[in-house]
This record gives sequence, C-alpha cells and structure tokens, in this order.
Amino acid sequence: MAQQSTETDWVSRFADEVIAEAERRAPGKPIVCASGLSPSGPIHLGNLREVMTPHLVADEIRRRGYEVRHLISWDDYDRYRKVPEVPGVDKSWAEHIGKPLTSVPAPAGSAYPNWAEHFKAAMCEALAEMGVEYDGISQTEQYTAGVYRDQVLHAMKHRADIDAILGQYRTKKAPAKKSQKPVDEAELEAAEGSGAAAEDDGSGGSAGYFPYKPYCGQCEKDLTTVTSYDDETTELAYTCTECGFGETVRLNEFNRGKLVWKVDWPMRWAYEGVIFEPSGVDHSSPGSSFVVGGQIVRQIFDGAQPIGPMYAFVGISGMAKMSSSRGGVPTPGDALKIMEAPLLRWLYARRKPNQSFKIAFDQEIQRLYDEWDKLESKVADGSALPADAAAYSRAARTAAGELPRTPRPLPYRTLASVADITAGHDEQTLRILSELDPDRPVTSLDETRPRLDKAEYWINTQVPAEQRTIVRDQPDEELLGTLDEQSRGSLRLLLEGLDEHWSLDGLTTLVYGVPKIQAGLEPDAKPTPELKVAQRAFFALLYQLLVGRDTGPRLPTLLLAVGADRVRKLLGG
Repeated sequence: MAQQSTETDWVSRFADEVIAEAERRAPGKPIVCASGLSPSGPIHLGNLREVMTPHLVADEIRRRGYEVRHLISWDDYDRYRKVPEVPGVDKSWAEHIGKPLTSVPAPAGSAYPNWAEHFKAAMCEALAEMGVEYDGISQTEQYTAGVYRDQVLHAMKHRADIDAILGQYRTKKAPAKKSQKPVDEAELEAAEGSGAAAEDDGSGGSAGYFPYKPYCGQCEKDLTTVTSYDDETTELAYTCTECGFGETVRLNEFNRGKLVWKVDWPMRWAYEGVIFEPSGVDHSSPGSSFVVGGQIVRQIFDGAQPIGPMYAFVGISGMAKMSSSRGGVPTPGDALKIMEAPLLRWLYARRKPNQSFKIAFDQEIQRLYDEWDKLESKVADGSALPADAAAYSRAARTAAGELPRTPRPLPYRTLASVADITAGHDEQTLRILSELDPDRPVTSLDETRPRLDKAEYWINTQVPAEQRTIVRDQPDEELLGTLDEQSRGSLRLLLEGLDEHWSLDGLTTLVYGVPKIQAGLEPDAKPTPELKVAQRAFFALLYQLLVGRDTGPRLPTLLLAVGADRVRKLLGG
C-alpha cells in the first residue's frame, strides 16, 4: 500500500505533486523523473543539482511503494562546442568543434574510447558512491539506432508549426537578470550551463525552416545546411559549409543527425512520458528551451510538459585551484575526496531547488561537519525538527538502504588537525586518536575511516603550505628566556596538570582553566572580558612555543598530537 506524504520538506511536497500528476496522466505506469547531462567536459557540482533534485523526489516516491524510473539522459550526441582547459587536451582539439561528443577523441592518456565516455565515467563513479539509482540513456545510441525516427519525421512534417511557435519568442528579450550573480570565476563557469540553452533553433536557412541538423557524411560536423526536403519521399538534401560535401539522403532510413535542442527536449518529454524534470536558470528565461518546449510538446507531440522547478546556482567556497579537475569548477568526484557521500547529499537535500548554496572546500567544511554531527545526535535523541530530520534521512539513506558510514565519526576538525600534524603517519595518528577519549579508545584507524581519509586529503590539497602546522624540533630558548613570572607560572600549571588531564576533554578543561586559576577564579567560572584577554594571550604563547605561530589547530588536539614528553621539552618543563 503506497504511503502518503507528511509534507515535512520540499521533497515530500514535490513527490505529492508528481504522484498526483502521474495518476492523472498515466495511471498504473512507472512514474518517470528525468535529468539531462552533457558530457562536454568535467560535470561540475552545479550540474549535480540537475541529478540530485529528481533523485531525491524519485527516491521519496520509491519509499512510498510506487514504481519509479529516474532517467539520466546523456546528451552525448550534442555538438562539441569549445575546447575546455582540462589535462591531456591542447588547442589541436579545436579541429573537432562541431562533431558529436562521441566522435571527439578522449583526452590524451584516457582509458575511454571518446570524449563523452571519458567525462561520463567520472560522474557515474560519483553517482554510484552517492547511492543515486538511475537508468542512463545515451542520445548517440538513441539517434544512431533510429529510435526517434517517427518523431523526427513528424517534426519535419510539422516544421512550419514549430517555426511559428519559435517565431513568437525570437524577438523577445530576456528581462534583466536579478542580482543572483555568481561571485567568483568558478561560479561564473558553473552558471554557464550546458550551452544548449543558447543553441541554434534551426532557423535562418534560405530554403526555409528545418528542425533537424544532419552531421556531415565527410567531416562529421554539424555545420550543415538543409537545402531541400520532400515530405512524401522523405528525401533530404544538405551541404556542409565546412568541407563543401553534400548529399541527398532518405530521412526514413538516415540516422546521422538530430533534432535541434528546442525541439529535441520536448520530443523526449513526450517519448519518455516524463512527469518531473527540473531545469537550470539558463533554460528558464522567456524564449528559452523549457518555456518554448512547453508549447512544442503540447502542440506538436501531443504530450505534456513535466513539473519542472528552476534550480539555482551552487557556489563554491575556497576551492584550491591545484586540485580541481580543471582550472576552475570542481566536480562531485572532487567533493567526495574531502567529504563523505551523506554530507554531500545533505547539502542538496536541505535547500529548496530555488535556493542557492555553497559547497565548502575551505575551513568552512569543518563547521559544516560540526553541523552535520550535531544534527545526527539530534535525530538520534528525537529533538530534530521534522524538516531537518527529513533532510538527514534523505542524506543518510535511500529507498535501497543505508549509505556506508564511518563507524566512529570523530569530529572532522580533530581528524584534520591530527592529519596535519602527523603528515599521515598511521602509527602516530592511531596513538593520538586512542588518547582522545581514554574511556573509549580508538583501537584501529579503520574505525575512523572513510572520514579520516577525507580529512587527510583535505589537509593535503586544500590547505595552503603557509597554514600547515609544523611542530618545533627544539624549544624556543630565546622566547622562554624573556618570559615574565606570570607567563612562566601559566606554563608550570599546564605542565603539572598534563598527566591528570591527558584526554581531549581533560586538556580542554586544563588550557581554559590555567588563566582562571591565575586570576583566582573557580575552574567553572564564567568568562569575563578580562579573562578572555588572558586566555587569548596564554593560547598565543602556547602556539608560539609549540608551532612558532600565533594560531594553529585547537590546543587540546595539538597537545595530544605533540605528545606529553615533547610538550614538556618545548615548554621548558
């Protein structure tokens, strides 16, 4: 028995709408949700929203007991538009502009047969890690196998009607964009979208309007012009403006071409029976493919437009250029190297599609992980708000089951600090982690993985060298020699309390407590402005003596990492 929504979050509300619409349009059939991805280069975290929005809705529908398909249409029969800056590619790839993505060679050194397969592979791997269940459809396979032959012939027959619909929009100017502007180079690139939104709509030929573009039989490019078409015989003549080749073919048996984007998309809505498909901002302005497609699908293909929310930008905070798949925009694979799949899923689940958000590659990732861990404990004790609990549930599991998780999820910031100090030395890392909580010691690093590996990768690729922690080899005798009695006394109190307080909680109490004792206050005294000044000065002194800087990882973690004997040596004890 299918369950109904409790309407706790945006996903549930869309699921209600989609189920009702599916029962109206196609009762008893599997419910179809769809995404479209163009493997024209690295598929970035902005494109992931194109997948996650329908994935979350489809998964909710599946949880309620309905049969649902999430289609990912790989737009790999699109034209190669430009040469992106990616490893293994140089300017010579420009000679392939205009060919289908599946006819362009893969970057040098790739294990894949062509450009499209190369960039699809990384996305497929990331989606598998994220637990996204989908049916992939290659548009190259669909078109070259003649799957859409009837739809192509139908569109050509009704080309005047399609031209009239498109003509209503050709003179319309898009309104001035609101100030939801990308704030950095990476976001600008993410905001460009697939490029399909601005694609040629088939108009402008001297022989009239044709919604179909053949790829040239000689140079394979789409720089072709249809010069005539006969509806009775389906004979189509074209010439190539690139190489001069021309031929006459029968469209009822010719498979080397495709419908122009603004006709192709609505054709597929009707062919697949799509009920839900979101679209990016580049497809949703007046005259854009989603708006025009709504008319074309109804009037030409006798279908219906999907329920399709517009989704907003996904920004990036602090991506270090060195580790991106390209010079700018990071991919889901990049994100999954520094965060676990449930956390990445959560970032997409907790915000409505029309709300923009940022994915953190800088220090902000530590705060995000703190927030996630706090939410997990609230869910466990039943104190989480319904919408927050729903977002957590969508992140941590799918209808198929729980996603893999770290058995002992220690704070990300602690793991990052330890990885920073030990430079990935396993024995030293285990020693420190086993001392964090003496009552429940970590006995194997596997308990802390994969979170430990993600934190380690983050430290090594996203934190600049000048911010890395290097513990002193020898005491700073010069600084120790200039300390006043108050400072020497604070170090004495710390060293005397080390053994008794040797755990993360104990050392936290100790480092905050030393200035309190010196001020004649009780250990649990509330901080005053004067006390805060004294604590900051004490912390800065410890950082200088241990790592030669005024700041560093949290002191309790740092002290555990350095080890009691070395702390005594460096603090002059």
